[in-house]
Amino acid sequence: MRTRLQVAAIVFAGLVVLLIPLPAFSQSCALCYTQAASAGARMIHALRGGILVLVVPPSFLSVGITILAYRKRNKFKQTADIGESRERW
Repeated sequence: MRTRLQVAAIVFAGLVVLLIPLPAFSQSCALCYTQAASAGARMIHALRGGILVLVVPPSFLSVGITILAYRKRNKFKQTADIGESRERW
């Protein structure tokens, strides 16, 4: 059983981990900011499309690899168990 102090320490550590990167997110590229600020609607639309092209494929790859790893997680253990059961006979 965890005490209240341990739970409070875990919650505090979690909040610290989540809040420390916030200043890093405010550090944007000056060139990108000035280009986006001075651009018209077509350029902003193209910039958003480019961001999607750079974000979506790696996200799908990460999800796909995670699904494959989840499905194959017991494959090697099961084949090892079969081999051990044959050796026992």
